[in-house]
Amino acid sequence: MSTFLDTIKARAKQDKKTIVLPESMDRRTFEAAETVLKEDIANIIIIGTPEEVAENSKGLDISKATIIDPFTYEKTEDYINLFVELRKAKGLTYEEAKKQALEDYMYYACLMVKAGDADGVVSGACHSTANTLRPSLQIVKTKPGVKLVSAFFVMVVPNCEYGANGTFIFADSGLEQNPDPEKLAAIAACSAESFELLAQEEAIVAMLSHSTKGSAKHSDVDKVVEATKICKETFPGIKVDGELQLDAAIVPEIGSSKAPDSEVAGKANVLVFPDLDAGNIGYKLVQRLAKAEAYGPITQGIAMPINDLSRGCSADDIVGVVAITCVQAQAK
Repeated sequence: MSTFLDTIKARAKQDKKTIVLPESMDRRTFEAAETVLKEDIANIIIIGTPEEVAENSKGLDISKATIIDPFTYEKTEDYINLFVELRKAKGLTYEEAKKQALEDYMYYACLMVKAGDADGVVSGACHSTANTLRPSLQIVKTKPGVKLVSAFFVMVVPNCEYGANGTFIFADSGLEQNPDPEKLAAIAACSAESFELLAQEEAIVAMLSHSTKGSAKHSDVDKVVEATKICKETFPGIKVDGELQLDAAIVPEIGSSKAPDSEVAGKANVLVFPDLDAGNIGYKLVQRLAKAEAYGPITQGIAMPINDLSRGCSADDIVGVVAITCVQAQAK
């Protein structure tokens, strides 16, 4: 395991948070909960009926977890009323709210966070990203002043001298399909903040392209140039530059030859991809070919930390994302 995750777990333990795991229909949830509780990383709430919990936790020690059966829990009524209140402008009725909260535990988990009974949610082992994020945006909503919700991966590359000793953020590699320049600039700013929170080092942000400083001409390149300009103007405190090819962004000698006047080239640790295709392909290439650890997709821009899992995740991946969610919650 990387020192990155060791550090995150140690930070999580210093100020323990309460994280909800709504996927009681998946055994990995209980395997992860057992580890989190044994290592004392967080307090865990699992949402599920006694039957679901018994069926999927056989042989595992989850005695320290709080199990909440939404059908009998004394606060369920309060949560449903809160849901109606939050969505009344959209015409949500009590009956609809009740049905949604009891049939889809992700809604219930988000209501617990909104009500202040938990600090974050980790879900997505057996649900799509849309099913994880829709309830988050309807109930918890975006962070004040943030234009959009985006997703990143923390990539920890073994034996790597680039980035922050091999630690990078790749964004957006999970959510925003084809961001325009304003959105790309917002993703860069949020990612810089996330990197500094999680890696505890200064963010150095590269806006990636197939071109470096005008080496190619295309409307896709123009988008990245414009996004860089917006980011520099709107967030003057961030070290950001573009457009940069990947090698110019992270390899010092290539950075200094291709972009000699850049304070980012050759030093980047936050890589902002021009679109979701590039970001998703990029993180999976590094994960599979460089044997990197990939933590995410971690969301940024929601008012409280609510994180999505890849459906191919292992129980250990869930533990890692729970620890990261705790550190995000501490920053609130």
